[in-house]
Amino acid sequence: MNYANMTKECPKCGGTDLGRGKHNGYGVMYPDGKMSLGSEVLYIICTTCGYVIESYVRKPEKFKGTL
Repeated sequence: MNYANMTKECPKCGGTDLGRGKHNGYGVMYPDGKMSLGSEVLYIICTTCGYVIESYVRKPEKFKGTL
């Protein structure tokens, strides 16, 4: 993921102290109707109020052809 264009401010509280987090293991995102190991989910989180600002999958190519 390119963090250069990352949000700089929380839209909920206006906080500017942001962090990154991830789900992996049992928290991975799986493509619907497709056999795949899935991809961990990454988040941009406000460390002031806890609001999840953005979320992404690390390997978006695993979801091609699922619509």
